[in-house]
Amino acid sequence: MPAGMKPLEKFLKKQTTALTRAGGFVGGVADKASGTGASRRRASLSRVVPFFRETSPESGQAREVFSPDSEDPPSWPSAAGTGVVTALSSANGSGSGSGGGDVRSPSLSSDEQSSEASLITETGGGGGTPVHADTPENLTLAVLDSVAGKRFGHCKETLLDDFMLTHPIFLTADRLQQVLLQQFSLEGDGGGAEGERRDGGGGGGGGGERDGAMDEAERKQAVLTVAFRYLDTYRELLQEEGERSNSFPKELYMCAVQELSQYPELVEDVLKLQRWTEILHCPSDEEKESRKKQVRPLFRHFRRIDACLQPREAFRGSDEIFCRVYTPDHSYVTIRSRLSCRVGEILALVKEKLQYSEDQPVLPGNLILVAVTSAGEKAVFRPSDEAVFTTLGVNTHLFACEPSELDSLLPLPEEIHWTPGDSKLHDMSAEEVANQLVVFDWELFSCVHEVEFVCYVFHGEQSRWRPLNLELVLQRCSEVQHWVATEILQCQSLPKRIQLLRKFIKIAALCKQQQDLLSFLAVVLGLDNPAVSRLRLTWEGLPGKFRKQFQQFESIADPSRNHKSYRDLITSLRPPLIPFTPLLLKDLTFLHESCKTFHGELVNFEKMHKVAEMVRTIRRYRSSQLAIDAETSPSHLQTKAYVRQLQVIDNQNLLFDMSCKLEPKDT
Repeated sequence: MPAGMKPLEKFLKKQTTALTRAGGFVGGVADKASGTGASRRRASLSRVVPFFRETSPESGQAREVFSPDSEDPPSWPSAAGTGVVTALSSANGSGSGSGGGDVRSPSLSSDEQSSEASLITETGGGGGTPVHADTPENLTLAVLDSVAGKRFGHCKETLLDDFMLTHPIFLTADRLQQVLLQQFSLEGDGGGAEGERRDGGGGGGGGGERDGAMDEAERKQAVLTVAFRYLDTYRELLQEEGERSNSFPKELYMCAVQELSQYPELVEDVLKLQRWTEILHCPSDEEKESRKKQVRPLFRHFRRIDACLQPREAFRGSDEIFCRVYTPDHSYVTIRSRLSCRVGEILALVKEKLQYSEDQPVLPGNLILVAVTSAGEKAVFRPSDEAVFTTLGVNTHLFACEPSELDSLLPLPEEIHWTPGDSKLHDMSAEEVANQLVVFDWELFSCVHEVEFVCYVFHGEQSRWRPLNLELVLQRCSEVQHWVATEILQCQSLPKRIQLLRKFIKIAALCKQQQDLLSFLAVVLGLDNPAVSRLRLTWEGLPGKFRKQFQQFESIADPSRNHKSYRDLITSLRPPLIPFTPLLLKDLTFLHESCKTFHGELVNFEKMHKVAEMVRTIRRYRSSQLAIDAETSPSHLQTKAYVRQLQVIDNQNLLFDMSCKLEPKDT
């Protein structure tokens, strides 16, 4: 049983700290939300219950993908299965053993490898590709060779996908665009450039002779193929950047047009480039004005029934939202801001509002922006921080104050006190509530760009795009957990409380049946909250079949043997399904922290391959569309609005006090 609610960042840090002590990690754990340092991970105050009770991180020592002391960085493993990545051994002592073996995810124990291997095979990520560690530019040229069919022909699609999903970690988008433009405009037969690359000391990059010289036409077509894949992979993110991203297809298009007379076979690619320039074009003034009028609501910003009933769409940094920013006396100003704007811009808007406020007798001085949780915890944002709105916890509010007022900040009164009463949930069917949970979770999960998972974990090395939608999924996971505890602990009547307990177990069962493991485990962990699990009279009143069913659910949430029960369950399911997102991030974090990304100037591309495999797993989960019948009756709309705007208490101390008042310790 967990000792209490802990942030996801603490969960990840606890896992990585233990591995550091074991000597398995290279480098320290990223700083927390309010910390400093260039490599700190994405600041997130969203509270997510750790997906474990008493779990110890893998005890074995993780070996690096390649040793800094080795003379030649190794290539990817061959298809036969020999490699240099050793899985971290699981908590119960099972592991990869010694010596060479199958290349395995550093998050899986040996008992879980067969199921994971089948999943990798289905997603097309199991083949080995002989790509050595090399400089970012040389890896780009190796990908061009592969696309042209001169090297790695049997697995060039996997190599291209690996490169596209992970290149922001080691090669900025601007630099990638420059390399592609240079290669497209390169004069000569291509052999000189390749020879220079080999002789120029890529540091073990490639080695050996080429299978054949790439002529100019092949090289240009290979560049265009890689460019199209890049534009297609990052389309939604590039559209948001406007002219900055539109310049690349324009420049490539102009270069290709000039080459048409000499290379007529490029005509179809030129037409395709022209379409891409139109897709990524800057919006007209009318479109910009129209978008300004569409103010997007976040979970806890201005509860608007009409907005929450609309299908969820992906958030972009340019979207505008309304937000309340409070002052130390709990008065507030309402600002309209871009989702991605910097803290300095938010403070400027607040200061401007306060200057014209009748309630502000003194002009504001040097303001700071602070996030204050319902438990009174504070995190001060730096003026350069961006997109802070999606990092807020469920009941976390923004305060603007002078530095001297920081210690006097208190949570809002409604976050400290609670009012007992009957829940609306009593009048809703478990089936309808579960359906609405599944539909909303699917909308949120579908909005997350697959690259956001990489951005979240590798934030210190990738800062161009923010994982806005992924952070909202984490916030939703936390919200559902606290919703379960809040509804039960607010109920004063013991019979009604037992009825609610039954209903939540039924809701969990229905979510599991519909393959929504996010809400399924969120409800189970909410029922496992210490403030709920201590209600002896309530649990004793639960019928035996419900207690037995909940015990089965708890076994799925059991973290032993590296969450084997959960992994066995998710491997047995077929798309569409909604995974428990915090565990995905834990796996990616283990992979990131257990081996280096760079050795000098060389990129550890084997690590990139494993990261891409995990992203392809997420892609597989969404490879088909979730279909649930939606009704339009008044009761249906009421349930839909209720599920999408949950009222929760996320202060664990307050929840425990409520629990003790319902059933004192001496009962």
